[in-house]
Amino acid sequence: MTRALSKTELHAALDDSRARLLAITAGLPPDLWEAVPYLRIINPPRWEIGHVAWFAERWCLRQQNGGFAPSRFLADADRWYDSGKVEHATRWTLDLPGLDATRAYLAGVLEATHAALDAGVVDAYFFQLALYHEDMHCEALHYTLQTLGVPLPSDARLAAGPPTLGEGGELRFPGGEVGIGSSENAGFVFDNEKWAHAVTLPPFAIDRRPVSNADYLAFIEDGGYARPECWSEAGRQWLADTGRKAPRYWRRGAQGWERLAFDAWIPLAPAEPVFHVSAFEAEAWCTWAGRRLPAEAEWECAAKAFGEAFSPWGHVWQWTASPFAPYAGFSPDPYADYSQPWFHSHRAVRGGSFATPARLLDPVFRNFYEPQRDDIFVGFRSARNVS
Repeated sequence: MTRALSKTELHAALDDSRARLLAITAGLPPDLWEAVPYLRIINPPRWEIGHVAWFAERWCLRQQNGGFAPSRFLADADRWYDSGKVEHATRWTLDLPGLDATRAYLAGVLEATHAALDAGVVDAYFFQLALYHEDMHCEALHYTLQTLGVPLPSDARLAAGPPTLGEGGELRFPGGEVGIGSSENAGFVFDNEKWAHAVTLPPFAIDRRPVSNADYLAFIEDGGYARPECWSEAGRQWLADTGRKAPRYWRRGAQGWERLAFDAWIPLAPAEPVFHVSAFEAEAWCTWAGRRLPAEAEWECAAKAFGEAFSPWGHVWQWTASPFAPYAGFSPDPYADYSQPWFHSHRAVRGGSFATPARLLDPVFRNFYEPQRDDIFVGFRSARNVS
């Protein structure tokens, strides 16, 4: 796959991403615009949509002589929305503009961004950076709705939920040298994908598809959460801290197991991928099943080598066994906070969820989360060594 977009395609994609953002936030209850409870795993929606506009304005409209000109729309834009300088907890107490003014900021920046793209003064790279940044915040807003138990708007431009998984079983890789990372002719490239390089992998087998709800339920019913031998030391500490007995949004209802989908409890579908599990839960299931999480390079190798037989996306992000770390020779791109602050503290995650725009799906795309995160649409597939 490639992220090379023509100017016409980029104009259309910018409009599509904005339509997604507006659809997701259109139905938010008024109180959530004004007084969202503080949680470490979300942002206040009013701050988040203002930040999306600020990011696009900064990189597409304000670059000047190696620095940044003042915002042409809001005098205090940097004080409010610069995520590298505004502490997370502070975002709940800022004197942010009202909702109408914030939406006007969004609209004004988008119009000016289209004009700047046509003018060709700024490298097209930055317009794609702003596009993918907005796409990622659209998905993050889905996490916010899920966390707060708010219904997903009917016109949110995504599938109603994850699909039934396809054929099970596993795929075998005989071992050898493979290429991972992005090449220089791949179009837009994130800094953590640089650059393509060879790695040598021993033989391994990997699941065709992500682990399903039925697969995971067997672990629960076999007492998996009460079996310390299945859990790492960090996993046992996480269990002690959270008291988990099942995935975050699961419960045993009168008619059987259910999961919370935004604001509604729905019957657990056995053939859907399990998600809202932490890396610790994924590892515990693998230990119980005599499997392991794939290394990041194994996941990418399988996605490239086996194509659709690998079912690379599965409508769920997938934990890997690898820490999120730079490739050799890494240097940050102009948006230096994209990857560099998170190396070694986060876990590498691959794939994409049902809330991820298709334009982001690529075997080389590296996502990353702290291993305790279970609020995101993340599951896993398993692997094993072969001789």
